Amino acid sequence: MSRCARNPARHPNAVPSLAAVVRWAVAPFNGVKIFSATMFADRGQLGERVTAWMASGPHRKLADIIVTQSSDAAFHCITISIFYQETMR
Repeated sequence: MSRCARNPARHPNAVPSLAAVVRWAVAPFNGVKIFSATMFADRGQLGERVTAWMASGPHRKLADIIVTQSSDAAFHCITISIFYQETMR
């Protein structure tokens, strides 16, 4: 294991370990909904899709939202991960 992996503070661009990410989880959730888009027009509509989905389920309680951007030489992808608590039926 590299020194940066053991101590992410040593490198400003280091990715935190899974243990560091899990510590941030503060709200319980029992559901995850993923929205993603690669094409330019689809990325422009992503917010509306998320808003419509949230409005369609007022029984869901939002726990967290994570927005991730990834890209390669040709494509840019935006992913919105929604963590929510839903009453079990």
